[in-house]
This record gives sequence, C-alpha cells and structure tokens, in this order.
Amino acid sequence: MDLYPAVDVSGGRVARAPRSPAGADDPLEVARGFAASGARWLHYVDLDRAFRRGANHPVTRALLGAAVARVQVGGGLTAARDVAELLDWGAARVVLGAGAAGDPGAVERALAVAGPGRLAVALDVAGGRLAPRGAPTPAASTLVPAELARRLAAQGVRTVVYTDVPRDGTLGGADLQGAAAVRAEGLDVIVSGGIAALDELTRARDAGLAGAVVGRALFDGRFTLTEALRCV
Repeated sequence: MDLYPAVDVSGGRVARAPRSPAGADDPLEVARGFAASGARWLHYVDLDRAFRRGANHPVTRALLGAAVARVQVGGGLTAARDVAELLDWGAARVVLGAGAAGDPGAVERALAVAGPGRLAVALDVAGGRLAPRGAPTPAASTLVPAELARRLAAQGVRTVVYTDVPRDGTLGGADLQGAAAVRAEGLDVIVSGGIAALDELTRARDAGLAGAVVGRALFDGRFTLTEALRCV
C-alpha cells in the first residue's frame, strides 16, 4: 500500500500547516520534507481551484517541476484539457473530480488523454451515498459508490480516490468499510478523509486498499511520516 501525504494549497500556502517555523507552510518546502522522510508519492490539491475561487498555478507548476516525488494532483478537475495540462506540468497521476465521475463521456475523454495508469477518479461520499463536492452531476448523485465503481471499472478506470466528505479534515476516522466495498468492484482504492491513527493505516493495508491520503494527522503531530510509512 502507498502512503500519500497531503499538500493542500490555498492562497499559495499549505492549508492546516503550522505558520512557524519559517517555511512550514511553504508548499515546496513541505513537499521536500515529506520526500526527505521517505514519501514516494504526494497528494496535491489546489483548494482554490477546487472551490472555484481562483488558482495557484505558479505554485502547482513549481512543485511539479521540482520532481521531489511522484505527485498525484486533484481538486475539482472535470475536463480532459485540465488533465492534459497537469500531466504536461509533470503530474504522475491526475484525479478526475467527483463532479465528473458520473459522466461517462467525461471519464472516457480523460482516459483518452491520460490512460488508465495516470488517471484516478474521485468518489466523494456522505452517509453511504455519492455526494460530489463542487459541481455534482445528477448521474452521480443517484448511484451508491459500488454501482458507480462498477461502471468506472467497465470503462477501464483502474484507480479511485474514495473520500468520506464529512470526515475530511476532522480526524474522525476513515471510512475503511466503504472503501473496501468499492475495492470489491475490482478497482485500486486510495482512501482519504479523517485518518487519525496508525492502526487505521494498518487496517487499510490489511483490507487490500491501494493507498491512503494523510493530511491533518501529520500536521497536528498525531504521528510522524516515518511511523506511517512503517505501517504501510
């Protein structure tokens, strides 16, 4: 299982990171620190782009250009042109946003640009139902996660990022059961949202999940990246 330390950027700085010491909320310095501690992957999200309040393109390009680790990029990306742009900038994998996950045409176009090895699809969930953040689509909102996962697998998608939205950033524990149900549909599942303890990483690994995104728990000092990597 791969671990994906999160680098979520808003206003050019890392969200939830401490403001001191100097550089602690600088995206590139945070990325370098994670890589120096052994991270093979980073999960990067431009929150301003995701919530349609601007974009941090210079930060994104600088971080991807630095190539300190493989970077999975997400954040409200719904068009094939967005996927192509980020791949050109150096992303190892791009996450098609949950707002497009229920649109077979959007998924097909993104797959045509990235191929299954460099594309993941976001599954945003609340209360066991699909609840895309940003711009939800009617097609997605009528499906439970496993049903949409089955459709995505049939289209050729290999990887999804499963996020229990109400748990995201809360340290309330990840929805490992829901993520495992999606895995049963034949997809590689990266679980995100709420991970607070090392035993969750161990249980995610033992459940056969492909990866886990960890953010606030690292910044709040619940455990170190070195300790988390030992679990996976």
